[in-house]
Amino acid sequence: MYKKIFVPVDNSEHSLSAVDMAVTLAGQFDSTVVASHAYAARMHDYRFKQMEYTLPEEYLIEEAMEKQRKIHDTLITMGLELISDSYLVVAEERCKAAGVPFEPKMYDGKNWKVIAEDIEESDYDLVIMGALGLGAVKDSTIGSVCERVTRRVRTDTLVIKNLDPETISVDGKPEGNIVVGIDGSPESFAGLRTALALGQKTGRQVEAVSVYDPYLHYAMFNSIVNVLTEKASKVFRFKEQEQLHEEVIDTGLAKIYQSHLDIARRIADEAEVDLKITLLDGKAFEKMLQYIRREEPWLLVLGRIGVHSDEDMDIGSNTENLLRQAPCNILLSSKRYVPPVDVSAEESMLWTEPATRLLNTAPDFARGIARTTIHRWAMERGHSVITRKIVEQAMGNILPRSSMIKMGIIAEDTAAKEIVNRDSVTWICSQCGYSARDFEPVRCAVCGSPAEAFQKLDKEAIVQLAKLEGGSQEQQTFDDVRLKWTKEALKELRSVPDGYQMRRAKAQIEKRARVQRVPTITLGMVRAVLTGNAEELQNLTPGGHLKTVGEHADGSREVPTRKAAQDLIQDGEFLWARNARARLTRVPEGFMRTRTKERIESVARTSKTKLITLAITEQGIKEGIKLMEEMIQEQAKADSDN
Repeated sequence: MYKKIFVPVDNSEHSLSAVDMAVTLAGQFDSTVVASHAYAARMHDYRFKQMEYTLPEEYLIEEAMEKQRKIHDTLITMGLELISDSYLVVAEERCKAAGVPFEPKMYDGKNWKVIAEDIEESDYDLVIMGALGLGAVKDSTIGSVCERVTRRVRTDTLVIKNLDPETISVDGKPEGNIVVGIDGSPESFAGLRTALALGQKTGRQVEAVSVYDPYLHYAMFNSIVNVLTEKASKVFRFKEQEQLHEEVIDTGLAKIYQSHLDIARRIADEAEVDLKITLLDGKAFEKMLQYIRREEPWLLVLGRIGVHSDEDMDIGSNTENLLRQAPCNILLSSKRYVPPVDVSAEESMLWTEPATRLLNTAPDFARGIARTTIHRWAMERGHSVITRKIVEQAMGNILPRSSMIKMGIIAEDTAAKEIVNRDSVTWICSQCGYSARDFEPVRCAVCGSPAEAFQKLDKEAIVQLAKLEGGSQEQQTFDDVRLKWTKEALKELRSVPDGYQMRRAKAQIEKRARVQRVPTITLGMVRAVLTGNAEELQNLTPGGHLKTVGEHADGSREVPTRKAAQDLIQDGEFLWARNARARLTRVPEGFMRTRTKERIESVARTSKTKLITLAITEQGIKEGIKLMEEMIQEQAKADSDN
């Protein structure tokens, strides 16, 4: 897959890690490593000429000045070439030690510009570069060279952000999975194929994650309603717009993104890889960021641009945000791959005129997604001609019946016979959060989970809970729907200091309540939205990782990350972190280790935690040493008295 791997170097920590990664992958894929360094001799020459007027008078004579210019030019050029050569020697030695073919390059010019030009003019299969360079400071998230190069090249680029050495789990496999963001774009599917190949070579599990946002339109409508004139509001028809989104677009989005994951799993099956898939709801980059902070993958693979990007876009917005904020290594996929099911459909499917007319009634932005959905539905059932009936059936798999009536897909009088009035009952899928209303589902329409995964929403219990939360009061939404809030729920919402964040949170809470048809918004529903992001932000390290923590003396509790949870060892009533256990084994076996272990467990009990971390272990050992010193002093004093 990778015949030639390119690595720009500058002797920074991230650059050296990039070299190590290049050497490792080159060994696995039988590749050649090309390393380069760019120096800016012309820039130094320009700066020197700018400062000539500051030279002492004896150097301002024309002959002396010309001499100084020649000396400076020679020294600068020679010096920078020597520095570049030294950087490249480091990379060459590491390649030589691993038996990997190596090619050095150096060039004079603006670093990011000459690097990008070289990549575009060469036949590299992969670019590996550090996220930060020698100019990095504490608050740096991505270096200027890395950012400018990734925006300009169309070659797969692996950005190194994690400097921690690779660790091996107890089963002998390297820790950290490969997570792929899937949004249905050819770039994301190409990234999946790359991830599958990397997973097979490195022995890592591959996961595919999709994120859809059912809250965006609600928040937008909530904002627009305050600025439209009365006449414009009548034209916009908020009630109809929001009802369309609640019944059609939001659920349809979930099913469409789940279908992307199903296609991803099919691609993985062809590669004989067991692919884990996850569907999340919310702001795409935010939910992906939260997921990787919890799961701590080794690599995140993203399409350089997304499904809604124009082909001439430099980088997609979600990819850009994750490139800056994600704490793990990131591979930006510029290759394109259209899954065979979509290719076959486009090449072999014939559309009748009535079917085309019906498809064209969809908004421009949704037409492409709808077409792909219909193709996949027809392919799975062996159809080769798309008729209006097939469009109706395929869209009926996504749209609820009431919406199909409004859109004219099925006749109102026929459907009316099948619709009966009943008390509204909501069933919620515990796996993906999909809400089924007015019937008990046998299978989740989004993630495919069985009936056992659904939980019935106990609305009577919510009504009773409202009484315990100070009663309830009504709040009117932008489209004149009245929702009940408990007083404690409203108080909690109003505790959000930032006005924009409060409005966005309120919109998200209202949206969930409306989709699930809950009678009253309670304190728990508000906290479910508010606390997740706030707690995560408080628990971030400077590098963007989640802290590994347990229960504190004040009763607060923070959830350990997936990697941390895998590293825990159960011993009696306590869970030991692996590094804490390793520290204990350094104590001589026998009586000393047993007493030290007891002392560490005593410190944990005093701290009111069941999780023994390295810090608690060190504290226990320190107290044990102090106690031993006191015993020795007492024994020495007793001996001297005798």
